[in-house]
Amino acid sequence: MAKIYYNGHGSLRLTTAQGTVIYIDPYAGEGYDLPADIILVTHQHGDHNQIQLPVKKQDCRVIQNFDMLKEGIYASISIKDIEIEAVPAYNRNHSKDECVGFLIKTDNLLLYFAGDTSKIPEMESLREKKIDYAFLPCDGIYNMDIEEASQCAAIISARHSVPVHMKPGSLFDRERANRFQAEGRVLMEAGEEIVLK
Repeated sequence: MAKIYYNGHGSLRLTTAQGTVIYIDPYAGEGYDLPADIILVTHQHGDHNQIQLPVKKQDCRVIQNFDMLKEGIYASISIKDIEIEAVPAYNRNHSKDECVGFLIKTDNLLLYFAGDTSKIPEMESLREKKIDYAFLPCDGIYNMDIEEASQCAAIISARHSVPVHMKPGSLFDRERANRFQAEGRVLMEAGEEIVLK
């Protein structure tokens, strides 16, 4: 079964049922020892693009925002047992032309990694995709705050919504996480791994 590990901040590691290892926005915490098949970067801020951290397999693919968004066109790619689709992500601190979120499909699951964003109109179209897990930033400084993230969770209507990227300089903020409201809410501590169902 697929598993997700929360390194902390906005950094996550997905392992598929077939053992494909994908790191999303490597930067924070521990847990970079599983050799990577794929590394995804949503944008070029230093707390999202530390691609040197994960151990890499010889054929590791590093896929960055600029690979998946060119001249306003969002790309899709299939690698091994996963499908990756770039989607819009932006706010006053993050340019629409330079940032993306990712939809990842594997093991009959659809996961949404929002990257750094606030509530945007494009999220309306995510509802119809029937996302299983949505990972939403909620620091309220560089991104939307916890209340707005809760609104996004309602718009997207994923089966499970997970707050991440909670406070600059911290891996996880329990007080902030507890205020996140969503159907099927899942709270993950930094260093925790869960099986995706």
